[in-house]
Amino acid sequence: MIEGLKISKLKIISDDRGKVMHMLRNDSPIFKSFGEIYFSTIFENKIKAWHLHRESYLNYVCVFGSVKLVLFDEREESSTKNQYQEIFLSPNDYFLVTIPPNVWNGFKGLGKNESIIANCLTLPHNEKEMVRKKPDDNHFSYNW
Repeated sequence: MIEGLKISKLKIISDDRGKVMHMLRNDSPIFKSFGEIYFSTIFENKIKAWHLHRESYLNYVCVFGSVKLVLFDEREESSTKNQYQEIFLSPNDYFLVTIPPNVWNGFKGLGKNESIIANCLTLPHNEKEMVRKKPDDNHFSYNW
């Protein structure tokens, strides 16, 4: 597992009216701070990659559909330097993925239609603290 990555099993409470899907609480040991929450959608077989945040932690859950999350660690001081990790997210196996700063990540949509990912960042979104590369960038040796 990528150094510093955390995976936290989450609770879904269902009844005949629908469900409540927990994500993150401020009394959780993994909670650091609240910056912003947003929802990102992705279509089947489409890719949103690559990006990293230099300062912010990311907290991802998939609330609808399914996605493949791919991480790449090139942090010099990391014990998992130059390693990739794939994580499959969906409400069927519902958990939170907390990604530390400076870890590349991206998604591929696997759901039949549009999938929805929620992200709770520890800082408000700021393009100046982000780095982006295209999915097929030669910097990566990953085949989507």
